[in-house]
Amino acid sequence: MNEKIHHGRNIKRFREMMGIKQESLAFELGPDWSQKKISLLEQKEEVEEELLRQVAEILKVPAEAIKSFNEEQAINIISNSFENCNQPASIFYNSSINPVDQIIKLHEEKIALYERMLKEKDEMMARLEKLLNK
Repeated sequence: MNEKIHHGRNIKRFREMMGIKQESLAFELGPDWSQKKISLLEQKEEVEEELLRQVAEILKVPAEAIKSFNEEQAINIISNSFENCNQPASIFYNSSINPVDQIIKLHEEKIALYERMLKEKDEMMARLEKLLNK
């Protein structure tokens, strides 16, 4: 498993993670750049050192991260982390809280609140009428 790291694909991944559009990256790189040129850059397996450094600076990531990020290794690390986890995800499904009961309870509390507000409004109106009639 001695697969070569694809610089362009890594640039695209980091760019997307940072929420930066190709047009924005092109603008930051200067007038010689366009969205189409960024698209072509992201297809290159190997990117020149100086350009890689400029892109990394704009994306606010170390150039070394772009040069060494390997998606397959990252997936393996994440996968192994979950496989070795002592607490299964099913703990969330074995909860004694019934969501339907919670919704009904919230609805009943909302009705009680409305009833209290209406009662307070009626009392306030009665007091105002009393003041106006004096």
